[in-house]
Amino acid sequence: MRVLFASSEIDPLAKTGGLADVASSLPKALKKAGIEIFLIMPYYKKFVSKSGANIAPTDYLITVNIDDEKISSRIYKTELHGVEVFLVENDELYDREQLYGTPEGDYPDNWKRFGYFAYAILELSKLLGNIDLIHINDWQTGLVPLLKLRKYPELKDTKTIITIHNLAYQGLFEKEILHKLSIGMEDFTIDGLEYYGKVNFLKAGIVYSDFITTVSPTYAEEIQTPEFGYGLEGILRKRRDYIQGILNGIDYEVWNPSTDKELYKNFSKEDILEGKEANKIKLLEETGLKEPEKPLFGIVSRLAEQKGFDLFPPIIEEIAKRDINLVVLGAGDKVYQEMFINIAKRYENIFVKIGFDPVLAKRIYASSNFFLMPSKYEPCGLGQLIAMRYGTIPVVRETGGLKDTVKDIDEGGYGIVFKEYKPFELLNAIDRAINFYRDKSAFNKAVNYVASLDFSWESSAKEYIKLYERVKHG
Repeated sequence: MRVLFASSEIDPLAKTGGLADVASSLPKALKKAGIEIFLIMPYYKKFVSKSGANIAPTDYLITVNIDDEKISSRIYKTELHGVEVFLVENDELYDREQLYGTPEGDYPDNWKRFGYFAYAILELSKLLGNIDLIHINDWQTGLVPLLKLRKYPELKDTKTIITIHNLAYQGLFEKEILHKLSIGMEDFTIDGLEYYGKVNFLKAGIVYSDFITTVSPTYAEEIQTPEFGYGLEGILRKRRDYIQGILNGIDYEVWNPSTDKELYKNFSKEDILEGKEANKIKLLEETGLKEPEKPLFGIVSRLAEQKGFDLFPPIIEEIAKRDINLVVLGAGDKVYQEMFINIAKRYENIFVKIGFDPVLAKRIYASSNFFLMPSKYEPCGLGQLIAMRYGTIPVVRETGGLKDTVKDIDEGGYGIVFKEYKPFELLNAIDRAINFYRDKSAFNKAVNYVASLDFSWESSAKEYIKLYERVKHG
């Protein structure tokens, strides 16, 4: 089976979030399982050049009419994990300081940038020939199924699947862009890509794709409700027979405590307790924290409401007074950054670093006893999977992929789970974790257990292959 996997970002070529991780790791696992797979992404030169990848031009040229002008691109290529990656060159559209916008807001021509990218995906499908399925991701590729249906009769046998990584981001634009993208007004309806008078790229993908996946089974159910549907729950319920949640995985070659060069000391399942303790002592030294006998709680996150940080202000003082150490690494909303900076100044058991530091992140995953992820919603979540890979017990809210991957200790599980999205529910979860830590026998057993769980991409890839076959054969 020949699959073209389209994403607006792919790690390590260009990355803003978890989509880039999936677009790198899933195709690698699919290729290993026997799928003939190709990747396509815009050629963001400033980002790609920093990755150190070897880039070469191909003979492929594409030309598309957008906004009454002919836009042409040379297709370049590189390779990741043995998978060919095609890059759509257009410096005016893609060679910018950021992928999607500035701190002031999204680039106003994102409709053009990703409308053109959608056409480029279909043009490359023609050039490659015999593509059985195009797997698109999020709003940036959402126009592909509609354009295929209306503009590319030669691709009528090529199927499309869209994966929704985060329904909150939908790609909304004024209806005037339809003419500029050569899309007829007949599709600007409530059953098409119209959304409260605007054009919705993600809705186009949901309506016109042959199948829809999300990144966890629970999230697939949640997005069909008003609480998590962001206005698209109606159309998603209408297509519920064509929706499946397949859990994301993590790359076990990248996230491997026995070979990870960033750790103070490597460890395996055989010496996990000693290895984690050695890392913990070193991390406390690096961060200036004391008393290694205390439980160490770690946070590696974007500091935003979606990630649960609006729960902290009423209880942060109480958390700081607990007999714990807390290490926080992240950046995001100013209010939460300042909250953590201020509390760290007043309590010597809290260390905060604002920003992203991949080395420190890995050390926190490996050294912590507990990993905090109190998300308001979480389509899948990678942090809890990485933490468990390194033998760290997750403390999470019961939502999305967190619900699918973490089972509470009171229900025969291995993590701490709270249900209601309230500050004192989070505080209670932290207190439960502290008590659990004191029961050394049960705690050590849980550490060993979480480290033995398999959240690698291999099992997820098998699910995708089954779905590909089903969709291909109709």
